[in-house]
Amino acid sequence: MNFSPKAIITHICVIALFILASLVYFYPVLQGKAIYQSDIAQYKGMAQERDAYKDVTGEESYWTNSAFGGMPTYQLGANYPHNYVKDLDRLIRFLPRPTDYLFLYLIGFYILLLCLKVDFRLAALGAVAFGFSTYMIIILGVGHNAKAHALGYIPMVLGGIVLVFRKKYILGFILTALAMALEISANHYQMTYYFMLLVLVMGLVYLIYAIKEKELKHFFISVGVLILAVVLSIFTNATSLMATKEYADWSTRGKSELTINPDGSEKEISTGLDKEYITQYSYGIAESLNLFAPRLFGGSGGENLGKDSKAYEYLTNQGLSPSRAMEFSSSLPLYWGDQPIVAAPAYVGAIIFFLFILGIFLVDGKKKWWLLSGAILSLLLSWGRNFPLLTNFMIDYFPMYNKFRAVSSIQVVLELCLPVLGMLGIWELFKSSVEQKEKLNALKWSFFISLGLGVVIFLLKGFFDFEGMRDETYRGYFGDDVMTMIQRDREGVYINDTIRSLVYVALAAAALWFFIKEKINKNILVFALGALILFDLVGVDLRYVNEDDFVRQRQVNEPFQANQIDQMIQQDDSIYRVFDPQEGLNGARTSYFHKSVGGYHAAKPRALQNLFEYHLYQNNLQVMNMLNVKYVIQQDEEGNSYPAVNPDANGNAWFVDQLVPVSSANEEILKLKDFNSKTQAVVNTKEYPELTKLRYTVDSVVSIKLVDYRPDYLKYISNNSNDGFAVFSEMHYPSGWNAFIDGKPQDHYKVDYALRGMKVPAGQHEIEFKFEPEVVETGSQITLASNILLALIIVGGLGFTLFRGKKEES
Repeated sequence: MNFSPKAIITHICVIALFILASLVYFYPVLQGKAIYQSDIAQYKGMAQERDAYKDVTGEESYWTNSAFGGMPTYQLGANYPHNYVKDLDRLIRFLPRPTDYLFLYLIGFYILLLCLKVDFRLAALGAVAFGFSTYMIIILGVGHNAKAHALGYIPMVLGGIVLVFRKKYILGFILTALAMALEISANHYQMTYYFMLLVLVMGLVYLIYAIKEKELKHFFISVGVLILAVVLSIFTNATSLMATKEYADWSTRGKSELTINPDGSEKEISTGLDKEYITQYSYGIAESLNLFAPRLFGGSGGENLGKDSKAYEYLTNQGLSPSRAMEFSSSLPLYWGDQPIVAAPAYVGAIIFFLFILGIFLVDGKKKWWLLSGAILSLLLSWGRNFPLLTNFMIDYFPMYNKFRAVSSIQVVLELCLPVLGMLGIWELFKSSVEQKEKLNALKWSFFISLGLGVVIFLLKGFFDFEGMRDETYRGYFGDDVMTMIQRDREGVYINDTIRSLVYVALAAAALWFFIKEKINKNILVFALGALILFDLVGVDLRYVNEDDFVRQRQVNEPFQANQIDQMIQQDDSIYRVFDPQEGLNGARTSYFHKSVGGYHAAKPRALQNLFEYHLYQNNLQVMNMLNVKYVIQQDEEGNSYPAVNPDANGNAWFVDQLVPVSSANEEILKLKDFNSKTQAVVNTKEYPELTKLRYTVDSVVSIKLVDYRPDYLKYISNNSNDGFAVFSEMHYPSGWNAFIDGKPQDHYKVDYALRGMKVPAGQHEIEFKFEPEVVETGSQITLASNILLALIIVGGLGFTLFRGKKEES
């Protein structure tokens, strides 16, 4: 970490190259285009009401009614007061999306390797290897922006930790606190959690070495410094963390209050997600070989082989037109691995794998062991249900591991560890203190191991039938002969990509041999390896993310276009909900135009999810009525969609004449099977013992009407000659919603398992619901104080470091 004028100029030049590389790969952004990301389209559908409200009023709404019957916007791009870390993040990510995330990968990894005291040329080379790793690119193609965001800052966090253990306490504290604050603000806690597992491995290795070297005092000082840095970074993100925790408890990520399944059987009690859901995306053990050769298991579910496909050759021979055959072969279902669906293989690069083996032979000490151990642990955990001994242990006993799904994504840890150890290995080759014989031996064994792996892959080909879990379905569509050709295509890419990887390994090994033999210098070696790594990785990346994924900016900003059905429904200017059974619980198109009972989110509101599973999937009309579903998208006999009007929808609010008491959540949700939602409200009297009056008089002139609607504010006018109990077709959220009658605070209750209910005195009244989340107010105060403290520490720490450096020079 050299801050001399020459070093600063060098770093600026490297950063400029990173900017250029990011823009060149995603060059359509220079033409004003934007990448179409399916997940971001869904996100925009979810956030549309919030965004539109802010555009019109300039106010931030922390609640939306456009998805899942209503939910906080904490996970939908909510902006909080005094979020200066987010402002800094926007400053760092100044490039157009998605070049900003690729640049973040590159600069973050570069900083990590500099902290490990690696030559800047190798730091830049490693950054390229990390940034263009296939998984890193493919998540940008599908729109996992939060994941990419978090992955960009994680290397900086590791760099800060390395500095602290190098006794650079001040700089290490500043980098750790700042990078961790940015990491948390990225809001992808699964990625952060997985890398904290790597930090635990790293800490254990450092502890072992501290005991051996009798450096326990330094170890515990370092741990203390890092704990303080992390605590401060947490406080700078207090609002978002507190809000996320509050919502998570209410969502499917929290503990379920139900102990039965929809069929009445006993439900396995868990504080997180169930094992089947967690391990649904588990890497196959043999499938992990695609880290070395990309398409061993077919690559993706939509591979483009063009005229080189056996399927194309067969179809044209059968008389199909070349254009139709080309259309079919441009999206072949080649993937045949263990996961339900894959957008691309997690290919780290044959050269990087080879260099990682080289690093194992050449690098010694704690750096090798925490990187090697982290990579192995990541690989084993990514196998999920294919390695149940470890996976079940982690789910059952390791804190918070059961909060996250898709365990295959933990391979991101491996994808960081491999290029780091690989660059450290080349750094050892740069050192004159290492004998040439040792270098040649390491190169020889690394090459033979990589070559042997390729041979093993060829031998394994005879044990595979190249049949996938969905082939029976495909066979029903395409027929036996076409599926036979597709299996031959799978075998073809298996062979071709294995040969391809071995060629790249041989070329990289040759470049290293010439360097060790002093036939070429360091600059030529770095240039040669950089070119090979780029050709290798970018050649695979472009199969899955390329210029075809870019569209006009307007198409990204407005991912959904209103059709005739949407326009017909929008003519109704009342407040109601829409349900599209084809979209179900997993789609945000309806949310973009209407208030929907569905939506798209990894952490859905638990109550709404349960209403679907226990009632809506069984066509319980009473539940649909109480959710005020006025329009249901249906299809006529000819398959044309139309908006069917539900005349029995309960409206925004209504008075009931009976409270039906139950004493548990199980009874509450089951009671919805045989109740009249218009006249009855199911109440858990164990939760609300004060609700003792169970009968109310509802005459013919009683009324309650919604007169003012905003996402976070609802006003009703009620008129009732008797004391009454009103039910509102809004989701009950235990924190933040305050109720008022004629301006005076009033208690409200959860009824019908998911809705709001309130006792309303006789007469005409103004009823208001305001979403005033205390978590935002309290968190903002903590955030402000913590940001001020962090800024003072940064200024003071850097000033002290520069002053001490000048003093030592003098």
